Amino acid sequence: MSKRKQHAPEFKAKIALEALKGEETAAELASRFGVHPTMIHQWKRALLEGASGVFERGGRKKPEIDQEQVKELHAKIGELAVANSFLERKLKPWGGK
Repeated sequence: MSKRKQHAPEFKAKIALEALKGEETAAELASRFGVHPTMIHQWKRALLEGASGVFERGGRKKPEIDQEQVKELHAKIGELAVANSFLERKLKPWGGK
């Protein structure tokens, strides 16, 4: 059994744009680029569905924030602040700050 081939987004976009031009059939494009015609139809449909997003206000979508990771990072900042404070107090008798 063969492993599925992963195609780069640039490659998919190139083929989808070629399909939109309509100068060649999906079968012709498939043989030229070595992919299945069904994939070309899927990539073409995805390009058409996502094209409106290029013109939306605000540009790209804002990245989602992982609240759990934020909590972990805040906890780590707190730990480091406490450790820093502790070390600062311990260094004072030695002529530090």
